[in-house]
Formats: sequence, structure tokens, C-alpha cells
Amino acid sequence: MRWFWIDRFTSFVSGQQATALKGVTLAEDHMHDHMFGHPIMPNSLVIEGMAQAGGLLVSEAYRFQELVVWGKVTRAKFHSHVLPGEIVTYQVKVEALGEDGASISATAHIEDRLHANAQFTFARLNPVQLFDTDHSAAEEQAYVPQLFKQSDLMHWLNLVKVFEVGVRPDGTRLQESDYR
Repeated sequence: MRWFWIDRFTSFVSGQQATALKGVTLAEDHMHDHMFGHPIMPNSLVIEGMAQAGGLLVSEAYRFQELVVWGKVTRAKFHSHVLPGEIVTYQVKVEALGEDGASISATAHIEDRLHANAQFTFARLNPVQLFDTDHSAAEEQAYVPQLFKQSDLMHWLNLVKVFEVGVRPDGTRLQESDYR
């Protein structure tokens, strides 16, 4: 089972920034397991939500053609708690995008209240990094791990509204057909 800590994107600018939402409900199991008698969303899941939003932003910048993995949280600070019934707004911004990976800054807000801010590093694992000897491109591609089947990824990106709100820096719409 995969856990998704964002419900949808409200803005998405390719290679630059994105905003995503997560509605927190009392029906979620983690709300009862974290603080008995005082349900709050664990800060680790807020970090995961920011990382998922940022990871999709970074992965899209590489056209979903390579495995991008969350490397580390370089800084994180929390200012409050997330309670049932609240909506967490994740804002992620690409700070650096390069050959080896990317860094992003992220915030989590509850309405107009800052809940958390963090910095993340993502690594870009292309086939060349997986080998220490020469291999053909076909051999290298055969060894690139995939987290999702392409059809599942496109389905999920549609569910979270990436193609409804996503644009390139020049303002043209992102199209699902661009990633096949």
C-alpha cells in the first residue's frame, strides 16, 4: 500500500513552485495512534507531505523519466499542531535544479498560520549512476527502478489535478501527452 499525504494541487509551475492541499480528518488511523486522547497529525507526516509535493515538482522537471528520491531534510522547524478538520497547505519552491538532483524549500500552513518550514534535498538517479562499468543504454534502462507503472503515475497525477492547474514557466498548460 502507498500512502499519499497530499489530496490535490492548486497550483503547479513546472520546475519552479507548487501548492498542494491535505485535508486532515479524524477518520485517519494515525490521528488516534499519535497522541492518545489528543489527536494531532504527526509532524513526520507533515514532512512527508511537503516531500511528496516537492518530489513531484522535481520529478516533473525531469519529465518523469528518471527516478528521483528524497535524500534528506536539511532543516525543519515546526510552530504548531495540525488538528482534525484542518487543511494543510503545502507550498514548495525549487531552489536549485541540477544534473545530480535538486533542493527545495517548503512551508506548511493551516489557513494563514505558518505550521512548518523545511529544506529538502532530492537525488536524481539516472542509469549511469547505477553502474560502475560501461553498459549500453538499453542495458542501463533495464536496470532503472520504477516506483509506478506509467499508466498508474498518469492516473494519480490526474487525480491530484496536476494537469488541471499545471503550467510551464511560459504559462502554457502541462499536457498528459507530454509525458508518454
